[in-house]
Amino acid sequence: MSIRPVKSTSQAQPTMEGAGVHLHRAFGFNDPTELDPFLLFDDFRNEIPSHYAQGFPWHPHRGIETITYVLSGEVDHADSLGNEGKLAAGDVQWMTSGSGILHQEMPRGNANGQMHGFQLWANLPKDLKMTDPRYQDVEAKEIPVILEDDGTRVKVIVGNFWGKTGPVDGIAADPQYLDVYVPAGVKKTLPVDTYRRAFAYVFEGAGVFAGASSPTGVLLEKEVMGEEVNIRDMSGNRTLVKFDTGDSVTVQAGEEGIRFLLISGKPIEEPVAWHGPIVMNTQAELQQAFKELRNGTFIRPAH
Repeated sequence: MSIRPVKSTSQAQPTMEGAGVHLHRAFGFNDPTELDPFLLFDDFRNEIPSHYAQGFPWHPHRGIETITYVLSGEVDHADSLGNEGKLAAGDVQWMTSGSGILHQEMPRGNANGQMHGFQLWANLPKDLKMTDPRYQDVEAKEIPVILEDDGTRVKVIVGNFWGKTGPVDGIAADPQYLDVYVPAGVKKTLPVDTYRRAFAYVFEGAGVFAGASSPTGVLLEKEVMGEEVNIRDMSGNRTLVKFDTGDSVTVQAGEEGIRFLLISGKPIEEPVAWHGPIVMNTQAELQQAFKELRNGTFIRPAH
């Protein structure tokens, strides 16, 4: 097995979306080829209801798939096709916007006011840009969980892993989406298809991924015994880790263990014309989409 070296690490940056939702963005709206087929990744984690309660009111999507994974709290959703539902803790929604959809997502905190989840945007290839929209709502109980003897736990949301298959299927990028926990002090190697782009997003604990260039981690300023010092954060909380090529990823968990999403997909390698929630292949297609939004023809009848 060849271990994928770490190309880079970076920390998710605070931003606001929707009607004033405070969140952290790991990547998005920059170079769409860098993690092709993935376009954007947001971590919406908050304990202050006023920072998320206004949610994401009605907005359009075309040409992409959005993947929402809820850890704490709930998300109520509705769309222009008449669908309504609720994502609870541990649930996943994979929405294929295809030719176009209008929807809203309204988060609600748990009993302690906590809300935590992730949203990933995946691109659609040219021949599926205008496909019919569809949803795949998956309850937590449907997601297979693998428990290893060393305490490693892997939730298989999408794709095949260690003999288990995730419940979401028929996705253009043929992705693998895993929620991985590795206990304190344990070193673990996880297979990743050689021909996929791959990244990890660390959201609990810390650890060191093998193959990282020296020095490892993100340079941060922290206060130690009353003095500001620069230290290396060893791929800790809210850290995006981009991997180079290879067929496995190895991580050494730190003192608190490490929990991260490990996501990979096949590159589409097509031109990208992107503005806000619309992602097409050409500027002309992009302009057509916004023209249809203005004149009320954005939503297409189902085939």
